[in-house]
Amino acid sequence: MPRLVPPSRRRAALLGLVGLLALALTLELAVGSVAIAPGQALAIVGAELGLTLPWQYEPTQAAVLLTIRLPRALTAVLIGAGLSAAGVAMQGLFRNPLADPGLLGVTSGAAVGVAAALLGLLPGFLLISAGSAPVLAQLLLPLAAFVGGVGATALVVRLARSHGRTTVAGMLLAGIAVNALAGAAVGFAGYVADEAQLRNLSLWLLGSVGSTTWTSLAIAAPPTFAAVLLLRRCAAQLNVLALGEAEALHLGVPVVGLQRRIVVLVALAVGTAVAFTGAIGFVGLVVPHLCRIAFGPDHRLLLPAAALLGPSLLLFADASARTIAAPAELPIGIVTALLGAPVFLGLLARQRAAEAT
Repeated sequence: MPRLVPPSRRRAALLGLVGLLALALTLELAVGSVAIAPGQALAIVGAELGLTLPWQYEPTQAAVLLTIRLPRALTAVLIGAGLSAAGVAMQGLFRNPLADPGLLGVTSGAAVGVAAALLGLLPGFLLISAGSAPVLAQLLLPLAAFVGGVGATALVVRLARSHGRTTVAGMLLAGIAVNALAGAAVGFAGYVADEAQLRNLSLWLLGSVGSTTWTSLAIAAPPTFAAVLLLRRCAAQLNVLALGEAEALHLGVPVVGLQRRIVVLVALAVGTAVAFTGAIGFVGLVVPHLCRIAFGPDHRLLLPAAALLGPSLLLFADASARTIAAPAELPIGIVTALLGAPVFLGLLARQRAAEAT
């Protein structure tokens, strides 16, 4: 069983991560073409809650914060928590620190759903996007992505099922096959798409939190919060599962039920994330790695720590995406790849050095 972290250390670690998240959130709200000081941000939010704070602000600052930056920042917090917690759960389920939520086919399946919607292969998309229902038109692309992602995960689980049992190795192989098939479908969609469709698909594949609104945030929040909280309740069983499936069964862990529960919750968290922000890479892979190095393998600390560190990473990435090429904006997936790839390579080098000694 993994070395358990004392409660006092868990509290100290989580408090430190809360402080980092507060710093990242402050930076996300402050930077941009319209400067907003932390005190002004507090005063603007306080005014919406009926509180009067001493900091003065301009109406333009209030409009920018409430309409653009605050929903964008809260979406980054939500998606970062969901992707990171899903990454920890996947690595615990596969007992492999290189496991990624994308192994279940959620991201690639969502890409197929988006490609089908953009190419007009979904009849409802054509009718709604024609302007008859603006609100539905705003939400239909995320819906197509979510259905595609969850559908791909269901296919992976079905293909991995043999003699009434779903094995981790079977899910890995089925996930590789489904991801390859979905990649071929997206590639074909890019081949037949016109210039506008190809650009929209390419931008979605790179990920962004720039198009989020209060409406999309309200829809994405409940399933993501539920998935993160329910994954946290699996922490003790994941600790036992680290010993192996046979040992976990002998110790009373319902391994098959745990596998199903984690697959469903990961599909819910990642499916919601990619539906509203596109395919943001490396968060679900690098953040669990960093938390594991810093805090050890105890999932009781890993899951909440990743759910706090992931949002911080995504907030810093989004702030960078909005300022590196200002007034243009980089897709956040590019920034997370630029940040995550060197970190991941460093982790691999560290692991090799540890194995050599």
